[in-house]
Amino acid sequence: MIQPPATLGLLGGGQLGRYFVIAAHELGYRVIVLDPDAHSIAGRIADEHLAAPYDDQEALNHLAKHCSAVTTEFESVPAQVMAYLARFVSVRPSPEAVSICQNRSTEKAFLKANGFPHAPFAEIHSEAAIDNAAAELFPGILKVARFGYDGKGQARVARRDEALAAFRRFSSEPCVLESELPLECEVSVVLARDENGTTESFPMAWNHHRHGILDHSFIPKQNGSGPLRVRAREIAEGIASKMAYVGTLGVEFFVTGGKLLVNEIAPRPHNSGHYTLDACVTSQYEQQVRALCGLPLGDPSAHSAALMVNLLGDLWYPDGTGLAREPDWQKLHAVSTLKLHLYGKHHARPGRKMGHFTVLGDDPEKVRVKAMEAREAIGIMEQ
Repeated sequence: MIQPPATLGLLGGGQLGRYFVIAAHELGYRVIVLDPDAHSIAGRIADEHLAAPYDDQEALNHLAKHCSAVTTEFESVPAQVMAYLARFVSVRPSPEAVSICQNRSTEKAFLKANGFPHAPFAEIHSEAAIDNAAAELFPGILKVARFGYDGKGQARVARRDEALAAFRRFSSEPCVLESELPLECEVSVVLARDENGTTESFPMAWNHHRHGILDHSFIPKQNGSGPLRVRAREIAEGIASKMAYVGTLGVEFFVTGGKLLVNEIAPRPHNSGHYTLDACVTSQYEQQVRALCGLPLGDPSAHSAALMVNLLGDLWYPDGTGLAREPDWQKLHAVSTLKLHLYGKHHARPGRKMGHFTVLGDDPEKVRVKAMEAREAIGIMEQ
């Protein structure tokens, strides 16, 4: 067990990292952030910010020397960097677990090998692989195997010729071709697992995306026990167990034909888990700190229904002139049950996550209505 005031290391410095730093500070720990961005919003509030590449030898040795444990806020940190640090200091989640999640081909192979439900897919490493892909994969979605997120590096392809054109647009990078299935909805489960295998799962979130980016997450029940929730929790906990995972984990699902299919695994806190900051006894970020340090996991139960709305940089450009303008936050402050979170990023741009808000309450339907009214009032319109 790592006790405060020990120093923790964090790879990555975005909003997920920022909340990790806040949670660690509240528990009495110091934090060193390694992030190449000089404007890192996690680095700004950390005890120390190493503005260097993730594979910078001097920076890694500094972390190894001064930190009692190291974690990550996103899955694109090179696994070999985490493996190097693991030679000197506790690294959670493990480099092996992160390496599964940072490549779609590896992730799909892991799901298939362990019997977890997933959409039909094929690994695409060449144009010949598209020519030989099963007919059932069309229409489909071609996704780059690495570094694709929030809809980036993805293309809907109805036919083989469209898949070939998309593969060439992606510079013939390794891809995964997935069958495009009729979706009823998308859901996610965030959980925390400690080194002894104890697992605590947060209430399932119902997610809605726009242009490939999460728009809002709805948690209508405080402690639901419906079959879909139970099954989603079982699958997510099974994934964590198979990976011998330690830390906070997010699992995204498609729901089609009443059945759950795993879409993606995130070896870190998850955007759809932002609501835990305001609606749960313990947030996903505090759980990340607890699991990293070997502390007992906290109570994940929700004390309120909640709906979380992402605030993207588009809000700063309401008139299409290209000139940024600060949104009228008073429209959100006027809602007494709304909790506003702005990340303090130095530059707003369309599609960039700049903040979020969460509306809380006892009545799920009233929460939903109030949150969607606030969403419209601040300028987020349906498209």
